[in-house]
Parts: sequence; structure tokens; C-alpha cells
Amino acid sequence: MRHHWAKTDLYLTCTLGPYNEHFMTEVMKELVTMYRVDGFNHNRWNPQLMCYCGYCRTAFRKASGLDLPRKEDPSDPSWAKYLIWREDRIFELWDHWNAEIRKINPNAFVLPGLGGIRTKANMSKVRNRAKTLYIDHQGRAGSTAPWTPGLEAKELRSVLGKKPIGITFSMGHTEKWRWKDSRQTDAELRIWVCDGVANGLRPKVAKFGGIVYDDRWLDVVADMYEWQWKHESYLRNEGFPVANVGIVHSQQTPRFYTAAAGRGHSCSDYVDGLYHALIEARIPTDMVHEDLLAEGELDRFRALILPNAACLSGKQCEQIRQYVKRGGSLIATFESSLYDEWGKRRGNFGLADLFGVSASGPVQGPMKNSYLRPVYAKPEPHPMLDGIRNTRRIINGVYRQPVAAEAEFPEQPLMLIAPYPDLPMEEVYPRDLDKNVPELYLRQLGDSRIVYFPFDIGRTNWEVLDIDHGRLIRNAVRWAVDNDLPVEVDGPGVIDVTVWRQKQSMTVHLVNLTNPMMMKGPFRETFPVGEQRIRVRLPKGAKPKRAHLLTAGTELAVEVSGGWLSARVPSVDVHEVLAIDL
Repeated sequence: MRHHWAKTDLYLTCTLGPYNEHFMTEVMKELVTMYRVDGFNHNRWNPQLMCYCGYCRTAFRKASGLDLPRKEDPSDPSWAKYLIWREDRIFELWDHWNAEIRKINPNAFVLPGLGGIRTKANMSKVRNRAKTLYIDHQGRAGSTAPWTPGLEAKELRSVLGKKPIGITFSMGHTEKWRWKDSRQTDAELRIWVCDGVANGLRPKVAKFGGIVYDDRWLDVVADMYEWQWKHESYLRNEGFPVANVGIVHSQQTPRFYTAAAGRGHSCSDYVDGLYHALIEARIPTDMVHEDLLAEGELDRFRALILPNAACLSGKQCEQIRQYVKRGGSLIATFESSLYDEWGKRRGNFGLADLFGVSASGPVQGPMKNSYLRPVYAKPEPHPMLDGIRNTRRIINGVYRQPVAAEAEFPEQPLMLIAPYPDLPMEEVYPRDLDKNVPELYLRQLGDSRIVYFPFDIGRTNWEVLDIDHGRLIRNAVRWAVDNDLPVEVDGPGVIDVTVWRQKQSMTVHLVNLTNPMMMKGPFRETFPVGEQRIRVRLPKGAKPKRAHLLTAGTELAVEVSGGWLSARVPSVDVHEVLAIDL
């Protein structure tokens, strides 16, 4: 038996056994009969801890012929079988609950809680079951970035598609010390909720207990909900955001890519560093789940990004291959596709034919004092070096996958400067400048452009936040889409940009992340940024009849030319929306 972690005189019930299947089913049936409720939110629906109760031991042995694994070890064959069994069981329970309550109220449904489930259960199986989902991420803790709700919105949308999605937020601190009756600052509450709303999330406020000890959060929460009510018609987004750059959302990699854990890294670092660079570059993105890479899911994107999506199945690799054959571009980093869906290392990349290189040895690193040497071709340097001038070196990543070229690469704008001693001072000089080893591979396959970084650029960017790495990521995306982006926003500050369509309008959301507490909250106050110059592509055949700012409440003069609308937003405090009536 396991003690409850917060109140140790209590015990945890087994999530998978008869308590949920029988007792909780009867509780829900009684409630839906007496009160005709619309549904039930199951908190901690997915097991957070291994369970060794009699039910789990017996049921797992019956399903697999094995004993329960003693620890989370992806190299243990029983661990993979356990994950499949546990996953099948929680979805079996969900189906059972829905079936029983719908016998009483056909419109009722179960809404499972989504805490850490995004890496513990295959979310692609959720799409046909869930009417809506809310991510339970109530606020920032530690060094969580303020753009996190937007990223999680994209992850959730990659599963649910066009169904409504939301986020549960709290007025209190969310650090591990669990101050549930505390209050965050107004600025912190606003940035967290607004970035979620801008990226399509519907906010749900959570309050532990029925007594309000601190009245200071009431007005800001009421004000945010009033803003949404006032502008509801411009928040009824249709379909997906207007973005032609997609990021593959991999769950297999966090589950089975043991190499990252062995190096002391989180798999989320590879995504976060890349995503942060795209926020700074103001490039709108969306995500697509690794199990949903069919033609209809991918073809809204002009370019697809694999942020060290190390674990990909043969089927998934083939779907990406077909996407490229249809003209889509691809950006991949480090060990993407070098492992199968169970974390077993392949002899070569699953997408080696697209990358044009083969893996030629074990991963090198951690590397100290290694660099990249820009190659400035004449008369004009390659666009990958845009913004990187007057230097003979920029920093490399920390880990790299050695590769051998299997195709022709006529343009090679970055070369490796291998690690060399950083002390003693007399030894601090490079040894092998006569070797030309590319550290960036670019090729064109028909209408498709392929970018492959053999090093951990996303993870290193998240650790170091080097401006040149951010520029390389930005330039890779711009080159891959041939500078064809649906919106351009120029101006000061760090701005999260999202574009949506509604039935009779389109909106450009600008969330101002500029703050000295951006990378370690909470915000104390907001810092408005100055004029933002927007150029956005209008829907084909559409003409604007009005443009105005939702937060400022002012009309805007615009220019329209060649299917593009240009406007100037005087300033952005937290969240401004350019609304264009069509």
C-alpha cells in the first residue's frame, strides 16, 4: 500500500482497479441521475505512481505473462509491456464511465485530468474520445517560461484538432511548497492567461477551498473574464491558427529516449530552446502529433520541424518522407529518427535519405570549447548566416552526432571547430582548422528544402540562450519556407504572435512577454513596448472593411496591397489584438 504524499495517514487507492471501475462508476451514476450534470472532471485519472496491488499484479500477469517491472526502466522489456497495459486500462475505464453515464444522460461525458499525462499516455488515442480537454498547468514555477501556455495549447491541439481546449489556472503560487491560499501578482496572472487565450485556450480558474483570504486576485480575474466576454465573437476561432510552420509533438521520445536522461537532460529542453527562438523571431507555429502525420494533418504546413524527435517509427518516417515528396520542407536536429518508437537505436537515421547523411559514430560530448566557423560565400553569404557577420566563429552545441555525407551539398555555410583545451592558457588554440567538417546540411529536393543540424541546437539554446543559435533557428525556418510566412511583425520587445480566422473576421494576437522576470517569474509589473508594424496576408478574395484594437478600443488606419494588410499598433501592454472585419 502507498501512503498519500501530502497526508501520510491516508492511503492511495489503485487508479486502475475495482475502486474506479465499480465504486466510482456508481457514484457518477447517482450524481447524473439526481442532478443531471453535464459531466465529470477526473483529477489524477492517469496513475502517477507504480501500483503493486493484487489487482495490478494479477491483471498485468494475465495480459502479458510477466511480473510488474520493479522500476521505470525503458531497457526492461516488461516496462514497455506495462506501459501498453496501463494505457489500455485507463482508456478502458474512460470508455466504461462514458458508456454508463450516457445511459442516463446521453450528453454527459467524462473529462479526464491532464497533469503529467502528456508524456505518460499516448494522447493520439484521446482524439475520438474527448469532446474537450483542459491542461492542468495552474501557473509558473521555477524557470517556466511565460509562453508555456501557448506551447501547451499547440500540443493539446495537435491531439484534439478543432475541438475546444482549455487551461486550468490558479490565483496562487504553484511552487512545490503548495501555498494554496496564496495570491500571484496581477501581472503574472495576466501574462499566463493571456498567452493561453491568444493561442486558443479557454481559461478555467481554480480555487482550493471556499474561503477567500486574499481579495486582491478577484478584480484581475474578473477583468480578464469580462474582456473575453466583451470580445467573444473575435475569440470564436475557426479551425487551426494561421501558421505554415509545424513542430512535431513527440511523446515517444520523452518516454523511451534514455540517452537524454543519461546526459542529465530533459527531452523538453530540445523543444523549449527551439520554440523560444521562434517566439523571439515572431514566427507563428502550430504542432502536429507524431501519430497523426497523415496527409490531411500535415499539408497545412509548408515546413515541418523535428526538434530532436529521436524516437520515430518506420511508419512515421514514411509519412514524413511522403510529406516531403508532396513538396513540404523539413528541419531536423541532432538524433531525430535515429531510434525506433521503443527507443532502440537504429544503425542509421530513419530519415537518412532525406537528410542526405548517415550516422557515422557515437554521439560526441559533452564538448567544451567547440565552435562553428561561418563560411561567407561571395558575392552574398547564404541566408542561413543572416545577422551573423564579422565573426570567424560562433559557439557550437554541447553534443553532436558525427555524420558522413551521402549526397551532394553545394552550399556548406557552417564548419566544425572541434573542441580544444580551455586551460592552461598556453594550450587554448584550435588544432584542426585545416579540416572542413560541415556542421549544417542544406539540400533541395524538388520543391522541398531540407535543413539538418547534427548537434543539439535546441537544447543548447535553452541552456545558454545564445543569440546566434536563435538566429540560426530563425534563418533555418525562413529558408525552409522561402520567406513565405503569413504575418510579419516588426518592433521592439519579445512578442508572441498568433493569427486566427473567425467566420467574418481575422485576428492578430500580440502578447508582450518583455519583462525582467520573463525567465524566472513572477512578473511584478508589465512593461509596455512601442509601435509594432504588422503585415498580414488576407484570406483569398477577402477585403477588410474595418480594423480596430480590442484592448485599446481604437480604430486603425490600414493599407491594403497585393492581398496583404499593413497596420501600425502604437503600443502593447500585455495583450493586444488587431481585429480585422472582412
